[in-house]
Amino acid sequence: MHPTITHIAENSIAHEIGLQKGDMLVEVNGHPVRDVIDYMYYSSKKDVVDLKFQRGNKTYSFKIKKKEKLNIGFELKPFKIKLCRNKCIFCFVDQLPKGMRTSLYLKDEDYRMSFLHGNYITLTNLSPSDKARIIEQRLSPLYVSVHTTNNDLRRKMLNNSKAPDILKEVQDFTSNKIRIHAQIVLCPGLNDGDELSKTIQDLQRFYPYVSSIAVVPVEVTGHRKTNLKTVEKADALKTIEIIKKFRKRFKKRNGDALVYPADEFYIKADIPFPALSEYGDLPQIENGVGMVPQFLNSAKKIKLPKKIEPRKIATFTGTAFMPYLEEFSQKLKSIEGLTLDIFKVENKFLGPTVTVAGLLTGKDILKTIMGRTKADCLLVPNVTLRDGDDMFLDNVTLEDMGESLGMQVRPMEPTPGGLLKGITDGCKWED
Repeated sequence: MHPTITHIAENSIAHEIGLQKGDMLVEVNGHPVRDVIDYMYYSSKKDVVDLKFQRGNKTYSFKIKKKEKLNIGFELKPFKIKLCRNKCIFCFVDQLPKGMRTSLYLKDEDYRMSFLHGNYITLTNLSPSDKARIIEQRLSPLYVSVHTTNNDLRRKMLNNSKAPDILKEVQDFTSNKIRIHAQIVLCPGLNDGDELSKTIQDLQRFYPYVSSIAVVPVEVTGHRKTNLKTVEKADALKTIEIIKKFRKRFKKRNGDALVYPADEFYIKADIPFPALSEYGDLPQIENGVGMVPQFLNSAKKIKLPKKIEPRKIATFTGTAFMPYLEEFSQKLKSIEGLTLDIFKVENKFLGPTVTVAGLLTGKDILKTIMGRTKADCLLVPNVTLRDGDDMFLDNVTLEDMGESLGMQVRPMEPTPGGLLKGITDGCKWED
């Protein structure tokens, strides 16, 4: 099935040549189009792009000369996402309570989403044609949840007896120069200790095409149905030590540390973070690897105004990040005219072991802040908002929160610069 156009930008090439919403993109440079990736790939091959569209029973062709970057001005309908066949014992979606919005229960396992958006996949549902396409179109890098290279253990963790040999899958892609960013979700008593060492040892053989390995702690909510153990301080210390040995050897040999523990390990272990320079180009920062060191580094360098118009601001974070935000807030409070309240929100909805800001609910935030501040504006870290909209995990919206608190509520980037911008520009006072 070919993708259809869902939006035409005004004054764009697409608008000028008469394309319409609902038109179907059939071919690009003579190649049939299945999705936006085909469009991106085939339109990049020639200086003149030959497009064929279908409207009803009629077909239209257009030739467009490329300039620096092809931007015709239309958007294609998103492809139907391939779903996950696994029933992982640590699956976060399966640990969610019932009654939340449908999109939160979607478990995607789609190599296209991995390439386009950095979503992690297990490589367990790829067809031969999928593999051929990845290699032919150079869909690289891919983000792969490895967890362990012990196939028996991996099948147990994925709850999928048919999961293919992970090292063979990695070999097939890396031998064709497809880069992989690997993830290991560490579950105490399962894939830690010697199993973790073996997994790192196995994966590092594929460097540089295995370009990074992130080790992240399993998230355990209060709604879990399995006997998963949380990562405790002793687990965190042991894991950091294992990774440290590999990093040291690998950096000496290749100039690249390759394997990184998630920030949460250092928080749980209660030890200082490495310097930001130890994280290379932050290949898995969206996976919580290097996010806190980057924040701390930015906080040291940021230039603050000496004075602003008087305003009262509130913001919040999860329990894990609170000490670092609080430290930065002391610096911000030196700004004349600023009254700043910082709140630590404990996750009552998913359980106290879930400590990151991105999994807080609107109701928990409201319960924490209500009646405890005289702020005029609440700055909300945008990681707490789902699907690019203004809604929290539990369907509370920014508007709902503003009405309940009786103040303005504005999203912000959860960085030192983002917080400062929110303070100075984000909250526009309304009459």
